Formats: sequence, structure tokens, C-alpha cells
Amino acid sequence: MPETTSTTPPAPVPGSAADVVRTWDARADHYLRLFRDELESKPFDLEALDAFAGRVVPGGRVYDAGCGPCGHVTQFLTDRGLDVLGIDLSPRCVALARRERPDCRFAVQDHRTLTEPLDGLVAYYSLHDQPRAGLPATLAAWATALRPGGQLLVVAKEGTHDGVIDDPLGSDLRVYWAEFTEYELRRAAGNASFRVDTCTVREAYENEIPTRRIYLAATRAA
Repeated sequence: MPETTSTTPPAPVPGSAADVVRTWDARADHYLRLFRDELESKPFDLEALDAFAGRVVPGGRVYDAGCGPCGHVTQFLTDRGLDVLGIDLSPRCVALARRERPDCRFAVQDHRTLTEPLDGLVAYYSLHDQPRAGLPATLAAWATALRPGGQLLVVAKEGTHDGVIDDPLGSDLRVYWAEFTEYELRRAAGNASFRVDTCTVREAYENEIPTRRIYLAATRAA
């Protein structure tokens, strides 16, 4: 009998789409336990999301890009009369979001390869899984999907880190973690044909990772 050997598939490239699936499928349940109701204790975030919803055309089509397992941003925007789809690369995140928010819509999809024309897009802490070098291409993809006048809201953690670290959320995983500066976000948005309307930075709340947050609101130029 010939001797057989088993091989372990190589680990995905850190920060790649496959790596996002690997890490988020593994920690989606943990994240849901931590952040299921996080918006209730974040008045600044609620105001930013409400302002975004008010800028989108009534009933407009919106993607919650990187919705995660909670689906709370999708729910918030849906409750304000928008036609919202929460998308995430992680099948586990999407399955949990569907369970948590049965009256909302969710799908497994890469927010960097959008095809449907949109009136708005929210990226609520969904950029930190990919290398900072990919930011211009991501913003360009969103600009392609958004109609002229379409609204963008990006929420990201401020900083300069760009690489693999121990999971700040407390799982046992090593994960890709990227932070951004206000200048980087403004520049990438401007280069991608967005008009930056506001860009605000706030300090972390007491129960958050101690990193400042950036909130960039922009409009897709004609």
C-alpha cells in the first residue's frame, strides 16, 4: 500500500478576504456577546448614523458594509425607512445577524466588489481588517457603486498601526488590525471623487478600546 500523507492548507494571507472570513467566522459569537447592544451606550454614534440617514434620499438603497454579527447598524437604518442590506464576508456573521435581526436583510458579500447602484453606504468599523494600502482601492470601489449625490459614512479607529496583533476583542486569535489617520481618510475619499462634508474625531468612551474614533461623512460628487 502506498503511504499517504495529509497536508494542512496554507494559512490565508493576513488581511486578505480569506483571512477576514477565517478570523470573523471564529470570533463572531464572541463579538455578538460583547457588542449586541453597543449603540445604546454611544450617543455620538447614534447622532452620526441618524444624520447619515437624513442625508440619504427617502427610501434610498443603502449598504451596511461589514455589518458583523450584530446587525445593529442595519437595523437602525432600516427603522429610518431606508432600503438597507447588511453585507459581510463572514458567513457566520451573516447567519448571526439574520438570527438577531429577522426583519432586516443580510448577505455574504465583499464590500470591495459592489455591483448594485447605491444611494448610501456605511462602513462602521469595517476597514480595520484590511491593510492600509488597500484604502484607496476600497474608496474607489464605493465611489463606483454610489450614485452622484450618494452618501458615505466611514467610522474608523485612529492611529497608524498596520499588521497582525493579538485580537483586541479578547479572543485567542491573531488578527489583522489597521488604523487610519484623519488625513488618510480625507485624502482617499477626495481622490475617489467624494466631497468630504465633515470629519470629526472623538475620544473613546470608558467601555471602549482606548483609541480615538474618526467619523467621515462625504457625498459622491457628480
